[in-house]
Amino acid sequence: MRLFFALPLLLCGCGQPAERTANSVDIDAAAAAAEDSVENYAAGAPAAAPVAPAPVPTPVPSPAPQPSPVASLAPLDPPAPGTPGGLPDDRTPVSEAPFTADSAQGAANVVQSYYALLGERKYARAWALWGHDGADSGMSAKAFAASFDKFSEYHANVGAPGEIDAGMSQRWVTVPVQVYGRLKTGTPVYMLGSVTLHRIVAGVGGPKSQQRWHIRTIDVKPRPKR
Repeated sequence: MRLFFALPLLLCGCGQPAERTANSVDIDAAAAAAEDSVENYAAGAPAAAPVAPAPVPTPVPSPAPQPSPVASLAPLDPPAPGTPGGLPDDRTPVSEAPFTADSAQGAANVVQSYYALLGERKYARAWALWGHDGADSGMSAKAFAASFDKFSEYHANVGAPGEIDAGMSQRWVTVPVQVYGRLKTGTPVYMLGSVTLHRIVAGVGGPKSQQRWHIRTIDVKPRPKR
């Protein structure tokens, strides 16, 4: 005879929440605790050290401008007319009437142009005012220019021309001149002398360029000591 045993069925209620075990983690509580830990650490942490500003460089003063050696030199002071080293003291009023190129005043005008060109360092044009297209200077144009290289400035005062010395076909005239300047070393230079000019008379032959006044010789020497 067969025996049957009835086993009781255990039914679980689906609507009941499961109980928390000892190993369960409360996530909300852990997050709150972590936030409190961060705030407490920040409150107790030492303040960051201030960053020192970069040092400002001390400005170096610019050196004071030094006066030029030439600018500090005394101005040139050529002797006055009638004094040692000066031009003749000719008190005759200078005529302001027009003059012709072949007159004595025309010769003096050539001398004025010559020294003005030297002062402007236009040496080639000054050289060309010598007779025979510069040859009467006794130098080439290059050597002529080099002879003035030692001067930092060069000037002249031109006096009244003398009487024209007339030959058969030639004319001569002498013009007094006072030269003053300064060497590049700063030393002043004062000289006194004369310029002799020459021309030939038109219509007697010879190159036409020699019919104009041109420089034949220049004789200037250091002025007498005062």
